[in-house]
Amino acid sequence: MAVRIRLTRMGRKKKPFYRIVVANAEASRDGQFLEVVGTYDPCKQPAEVIVKQDRVKVWLDKGALPSDTVKSLLAKAAKVAE
Repeated sequence: MAVRIRLTRMGRKKKPFYRIVVANAEASRDGQFLEVVGTYDPCKQPAEVIVKQDRVKVWLDKGALPSDTVKSLLAKAAKVAE
């Protein structure tokens, strides 16, 4: 089973809000997921990224692959945390 760390869309029309989730690679975008590991709100200025670093590290150690967008968000969150 391939596991990915990716975004799932929440919120209403024209007001997106995303959860950073760990999901089976074959699951649909807003389908089942294994765990919520963070949030991303692009509507706030500046965009708000909240990540549970410890849980992300656990999943990365288990072999989960982040999507390109999540990879950049994790880098941004790590830079802010320093």
